[in-house]
Amino acid sequence: MGFLEDRAGLAGRTALVTGGGGGLGAAIALDLARAGVDLALCDRDEPALERTVAEARELGVTVISRALDVRDPEALGRFFAAFDETFGRLDILVNVVGGTFRADFIDTNPKGWDAIIRTNFMHVLHATQMAAVRMRAAGRGGSIINLTSIEAHRAVPGFAVYGAMKAGIASLARSLALELGPDGIRVNNIAPDITPTEGMVGIRALDGTSVEVPTGDDARTALGDRVAIPMGRKGKLTDVGNCALFLASDLSAYVTGTTLHPDGGAMASAGWFNWPGEGYRNTLPEPVLDDLYAAERSRES
Repeated sequence: MGFLEDRAGLAGRTALVTGGGGGLGAAIALDLARAGVDLALCDRDEPALERTVAEARELGVTVISRALDVRDPEALGRFFAAFDETFGRLDILVNVVGGTFRADFIDTNPKGWDAIIRTNFMHVLHATQMAAVRMRAAGRGGSIINLTSIEAHRAVPGFAVYGAMKAGIASLARSLALELGPDGIRVNNIAPDITPTEGMVGIRALDGTSVEVPTGDDARTALGDRVAIPMGRKGKLTDVGNCALFLASDLSAYVTGTTLHPDGGAMASAGWFNWPGEGYRNTLPEPVLDDLYAAERSRES
């Protein structure tokens, strides 16, 4: 092994990844497999899960999988039990599953809140507790990694409850870092901004209109990325996978209770945009304001 592999110390470890079938979960799982980590993967999307499992096994690691909904506590508990039977040692937990829909808060209801809370928060509590119990009993420490979002750290109109749940996970990591630190168990988060995946296709407003994120590389989309993101592009799966590898490994042995932000500087920009010909401004340039005003007058007439 090389210098970085020796320092990371991932070869021969085990990881359980919820939502490991596609998108960010699959990317993280496959990166862990390339580092020599044996895997347990679960996902609702059975065909995607099967594809990821096949790819991981081609990399020479042991993989078990279950098609299940992590929002079902009994199903998730059985999956952890299956993990115990196969591996007997849990080193890494990665919680990936999440999702939302767009709606103004005043138009939502308790049923919708419950769906978002269960999808983004409750299963994280359950999986984290089950992992922490196992890691503590083994006495070798471990790494718990939760995928959150930049929306945990800024306002997110139209997705208020979703943002609140992601902020809750950020708070959870800080508290658990203190509770579990004496056992050598580290708890950290990864909070990307826009990282296009197939899961984004499913985001819709309550009225059925699309809020899909453009994923193409046409000139118009590229211009928008340069304006909105300081590094000038959307995130890539590898940007998030790199953070997961770091947090899972011994390279982050003294890192806990914190959040990594693979967002190209989006959170740091905090409302500042790099307008062509104008540079960074936190207000609309006059030509843009003129165009908006003309469009507004046209609609009124």
